[in-house]
Amino acid sequence: MTARPILDFHMRLAPREGARARLLSTMDECGLDRAVVCAGGTIDLDRLSCQLIEGGHVETDPDNDAVLAACEGTDGRLVPFYFANPHQACDVYRDRAAGFRGLEISPAVHGIALLDPSVTALVSVAESFGHPVYVVCLARQGAGVADLVTLARRFPAVNFVLGHSGIGNIDFYALSLIADEPNILLETSGGYTCVAEAALRRLGADRVMFGSEHPLQHPTVELAKFRAIGTTPDQWRLVAWDNAHRLLGEEQP
Repeated sequence: MTARPILDFHMRLAPREGARARLLSTMDECGLDRAVVCAGGTIDLDRLSCQLIEGGHVETDPDNDAVLAACEGTDGRLVPFYFANPHQACDVYRDRAAGFRGLEISPAVHGIALLDPSVTALVSVAESFGHPVYVVCLARQGAGVADLVTLARRFPAVNFVLGHSGIGNIDFYALSLIADEPNILLETSGGYTCVAEAALRRLGADRVMFGSEHPLQHPTVELAKFRAIGTTPDQWRLVAWDNAHRLLGEEQP
């Protein structure tokens, strides 16, 4: 069931000419009404894939300026998230946080553990601005789902979103780890249909969120997952629209 309205909670904007137009065109093609947008192109994909397996990091600043510029003039259709670089002082985020609607932290890119003081300082800023925090976890010490759970317990007033269905394609373990943590939701891009189906059953539709990770994954692929598992209209409304707006602090009719 993939009726509209739909908000894609995880799309990326690479700092390339025409990127905004291509993003909006894809949204129109796929019937996406709104999207949360984070900076892309921060790391070469070959290097990223190596870091996911071998470790390592970059200290590159994501192009948050390009994201903010792309979202301007879209009447809220594109929702900007700040992609933090924990190698910087958190004041960089604090000084700009009012222009963004949420925060992303990715140990996969920057290599900083989730309980490192630099990350907890960023989450403190997010808390003060009412921002949800999107997190990419890894099967690595300090960056795992269990570490996210510890972080979420330290900040019970912050809503966290575990990206990409956890770690890998069939991370049922992640579902078990976050099951009793009401301030952690699951974004489903990349995971198998069995994980999306289990998430609806184990967490409830009010803790599951649709996302695509476009342009690395085409939204039609992720939409097909929810059609394949027979998502009910009531579940889909929560997954594709209501949950995202609740985290963004926007009331929906």
